[in-house]
Amino acid sequence: MKTKAVRMYGTRDLRLEEFELPAIKDDEILVKIMSDSICMSTYKLVEQGKNHKRAPKNIDTNPIIIGHEFAGVIVEVGKKWQDQFKPGMKFAQQPALNYKGSLASPGYSYEFFGGACTYCIIPHEVMELGCLMEYKGESFFEASLGEPMSCIIGGYHGNYHTNKRNHDLKIDTKAGGDIIILGGCGPMGLGAVSYGLQLEENKPKRIVVTDINDDKIARAREVIPESVAAERGIELLYVNTAAMDDPVKGLMDITGGKGYDDVFVYVPVRQVAELGNKILAFDGCMNFFAGPTDSQFKAEVNLYEVHYTSQHIVGTTGGNNDDLIEANDLAARGRIEPAVMVTHVGGIDSIIDATLNLPKIPGGKKLTYTQFNMPLTAIEDFGKLGETDPLFKKLDEVCKKNRGLWSAEAERVLFEHFGVEA
Repeated sequence: MKTKAVRMYGTRDLRLEEFELPAIKDDEILVKIMSDSICMSTYKLVEQGKNHKRAPKNIDTNPIIIGHEFAGVIVEVGKKWQDQFKPGMKFAQQPALNYKGSLASPGYSYEFFGGACTYCIIPHEVMELGCLMEYKGESFFEASLGEPMSCIIGGYHGNYHTNKRNHDLKIDTKAGGDIIILGGCGPMGLGAVSYGLQLEENKPKRIVVTDINDDKIARAREVIPESVAAERGIELLYVNTAAMDDPVKGLMDITGGKGYDDVFVYVPVRQVAELGNKILAFDGCMNFFAGPTDSQFKAEVNLYEVHYTSQHIVGTTGGNNDDLIEANDLAARGRIEPAVMVTHVGGIDSIIDATLNLPKIPGGKKLTYTQFNMPLTAIEDFGKLGETDPLFKKLDEVCKKNRGLWSAEAERVLFEHFGVEA
């Protein structure tokens, strides 16, 4: 079986190559990759090359396939797993393996296992850990985005609150409380808004989303309007803190001076983290969600308030199997919209340039489909391109009727155009 894959040989050394995959072993599974969204973690990987903690030291001679936010269809199943998995089954996968203490993960560590390819081989440890899962949703891209959504869900489940009667902890965000997502108009922040709006048992009273860029706030309002939240009985507010004379006072005033029960910091900026600390309510929990690249990143925390007003500071990274199962289930049932993250779509030939230049490309998630070639294209550019290209004209029509969002229908349009069969 031949595969075409983007492989990493060293720092910023990515190559799109075609090569032969070995026959699968009895405890392996061969899969066809349909979609792979690009994560900032992959950019960090290629910047570090073999110095990255998950990358093998011999990638110059045994390159790895990049990409870990992927989904597709099972093609062939080794004997060990034939009672559990069948050819033709759609799958999603949890890349955070942690197998017997190893840091090895798809997209970072494996020669034949990653998402930026047409076909790959899933090794035994993935199934042994329960990290390969059947996906029953309509689209593939939502299963790809299950991984970042699982990180978001893990963040919500990582928060906790206490009471003065005993030492029991209440896990999750506070029911009937105020949530604020600082720096929340990027792709992950919007995913967090989408998840927060569907909460039931611990449904919040209000979600406030901040940014300092009016264009990003305008897009956020377009893809997740305040009216959608109102229909679910939740007040949703978008706030530009750069336009506030006193952001602390302005944000506190929204809550009537109480403060926020759950604060999520979605950008690794010291001033933002310190702002989050200052607006915590009694028994409030601040989750430092954003991952800094500086190992010495620091911010000031008011420990007086931690002591006397039961404030909590936590940090979460990644999601576990349960978080991914929840993400896939909610997406399949239409309870969350992972599409709010996506601003660009491309083919396998766009992956190298998109990955190497990821911080320079504006917008949200870059979604790629690996079974065909297509330039990385912003959804907002579909209309202009559609003046001369029938494909983009159709994609523009489909996206516009869905609040400018990518969708299962748009995915089908691409597959039909390029003659791709799942």
